Order: sequence, then structure tokens, then C-alpha cells
Amino acid sequence: MVAIDLGCVGGNYTGGLRRELPIVSIDSYKGVAPTLGAAVYVHPSASVIGDVVLGDGVSIWPGVVVRGDVNHIRIGAGSNVQDNSVLHVSRPSPAHPGGAPLVLGRRVTVGHACILHGCEIGDECLIGMGAIVMDRAVLQPQVLVGAGSLVSEGRVLESGWLYLGRPARPVRRLAEAEIADLRAGAERYQALAAEYRGGRE
Repeated sequence: MVAIDLGCVGGNYTGGLRRELPIVSIDSYKGVAPTLGAAVYVHPSASVIGDVVLGDGVSIWPGVVVRGDVNHIRIGAGSNVQDNSVLHVSRPSPAHPGGAPLVLGRRVTVGHACILHGCEIGDECLIGMGAIVMDRAVLQPQVLVGAGSLVSEGRVLESGWLYLGRPARPVRRLAEAEIADLRAGAERYQALAAEYRGGRE
């Protein structure tokens, strides 16, 4: 990790770069700590807290928060959560005794600055940048949610479709090439994470 020394004199930057050891925020909550699979990459600025399981080959990128405090979070193998996204859950309540845990399937791509809250995302879905997916929403496998879209509480999104808008609505079926790229995109992020891990060794 490279940190910046913000030394300034008369408005001019006078500091340099200093090398520091990476510090990853992986914290327990009420005695429950995250579990990380093999070949997981967590950027030093990310936070992973509580009852969280990261499957093999998962990557968590800069500024991400994965907070499994009042319920659990499970992220399937080969998935990636990109910069500044927030993953959280809802506690049990009289209306919803199980609360709303958060479950991501395998090879899911979560774009930059998304919010996923207490939802279920199937295998090989892509959540576009800035999208929001609310409690108890369910995305079946191979769904593409466009950038900036809002998936409302309790919605079920059908496999193989592109959804856009606020609220998100089905626009068209995905082409075979687009479905193939959902998997390929996740695999590209696995390769990128391997490069980052290699740079620390």
C-alpha cells in the first residue's frame, strides 16, 4: 500500500510517498468473525465485519463495506464487489422473523458504488454502477441490472433479462453473447485480483 504524506508549505506540496504495510479491516461482531476462502483479495481500505463468508476467489475492492452484524452475508466463489459499494442486512422483526440476510451467488459482479441490502443475487448476475437492490429482492441467475437502477423491496427479477430504471423494469432478454460476458467479466476480475495479490508477495 502507498500512503500520501500531505505536507504543504505555502500551498505547495512538499511531502513524498511513504510505504506502509497493508491494514485490512476484518472485524468480528459479538464474537463472530468473517470467514475467508482460498485466494480471496480484500483491499486494505475495505471493511469486512461480522457473520460474513467470502467464497474462494472473491475480491473486495477499495472502500467497500461488507457489514454482517444484525444478519449474515454470504458471497459465492469468484464474485467481485467493486469500489465504494456497501453490502448490509436487516435484523429480524415481527413482520419478518428471519430479517433480511444478503446472499450473492457465484461469479457475481457488483459495480462501483452499489448498495445491496438484505437481498439475494443469483449466479452470474451483474449489478451496474450505482444501482440499489433493496431487502428481500431476488435476482434469479444471469440478470443484468443497469447502472443507477433501483430494485425495490421484494421484487423478483427473472433470469436472462436486462432491467433498467427507478424502479427497475424489464427491458429485453439478454443475448447469448451478453450472458457469456457475465461469466467472463467475473473471471477477468479474478485475474485482476490475482495480480494485486501477487504485488503484495
